[in-house]
Amino acid sequence: MQSAKVYFTTFKTNGNENLLQKLHRLMKTAGFEKIDFTDKYTAIKLHFGEYGNLAFLRPNYAKVVADYVKELGGRPFLTDCNTLYVGSRKNALDHLETAYVNGFSPLQTGCHVIIADGLKGTDETLVPIDGEYVKEAKIGHAIMDADVFISLSHFKGHEMAGFGGAIKNIGMGCGSRAGKMEQHCEGKPSVNQGGCIGCGACRRICAHGAPVIENGKATIDHDKCVGCGRCLAVCPKDVIAADFADSVAVLNYKMAEYSLAVCKDRPCFHISLICDVSPNCDCHSENDIPIIADIGMLASFDPVALDQACTDLCNQAEPIKESELGEQLAKHIAQERCAAKNGKVGDGGDGHGSGHLDAKERAQDGQEKCGGHDYFHMVHPDTEWRSCIAHAVKIGLGTDQYELVKI
Repeated sequence: MQSAKVYFTTFKTNGNENLLQKLHRLMKTAGFEKIDFTDKYTAIKLHFGEYGNLAFLRPNYAKVVADYVKELGGRPFLTDCNTLYVGSRKNALDHLETAYVNGFSPLQTGCHVIIADGLKGTDETLVPIDGEYVKEAKIGHAIMDADVFISLSHFKGHEMAGFGGAIKNIGMGCGSRAGKMEQHCEGKPSVNQGGCIGCGACRRICAHGAPVIENGKATIDHDKCVGCGRCLAVCPKDVIAADFADSVAVLNYKMAEYSLAVCKDRPCFHISLICDVSPNCDCHSENDIPIIADIGMLASFDPVALDQACTDLCNQAEPIKESELGEQLAKHIAQERCAAKNGKVGDGGDGHGSGHLDAKERAQDGQEKCGGHDYFHMVHPDTEWRSCIAHAVKIGLGTDQYELVKI
């Protein structure tokens, strides 16, 4: 497959151009105006941020995209689907309130918010794709009703996918409640009871009553569990883990196939901003400090190339010492030095064993500078984002080969 163009600009500005103007110029240079927006309903898919989280994209960026669509004759709306877990976006009413509290009101962004899968997450369109893992994707109805689809993604870490970028924003984010359950259904977590303190954090975060506290220890009822992974993230002792190593890969495969269902047969455009790169998803009601400094804004017609370029740029960056990544990297380096002193040869800490899909190694200079470490795998060792990229290429969603065009 021919390489795709990914357009990139830093967050550096001068007196002649602010960041919002720079985003507009990035979109224009990347070919945004090639899309016919005239009288077209245009879905702008983004994450409104969980209540209490402050790492989500500022609504000012969404306004730039919405205003540009209107300038070209389109009818934009901001959209997302409801969540599986208990939180501030579990139904359309709470979701809308959270979006408005976080600044995504029509007065701020210039367009309306539509929760794509309706009041209770059941308004969906069944999209036949006959994939290897998904035969019929369940996508939020309003998203599939749109004539044009735009993804606006906050690029960050993720506790199950490794990172959250365009494919995560599209595939998982556009799934209805049943669609999210379908993507999460492989691999159920279990508790290492030796380290469990019975605090109940897993029970409080679960929307399905799967964790049970008995005799001061938690267990997870797999008949109730949907495998969403929220309990993994909130456990203060990190004693909850997925049972099967391949479950993360299957999640990634399904996420890629759901993305294909959303994007096929209509004009699409994709934007990712690498800023406030928190180790976890914006679904958390909190956000840890960024693992790396802000890098820039990227845009492409190819979501796979866009995600690959973002991961490469992140892995070339210097970790923030006090962050989760900085702490993990320091531990890894100490372990490697200890192993070298004892005459043992490590794997470089990148976590890529023979059991993972073979994806082409990228950004070698940046990786060598940081000892070959994969930052996203290092922050969440049970994840493997490369399987998502590889499967997305395999099914024709896009290519991982790209030309980075700096503006």
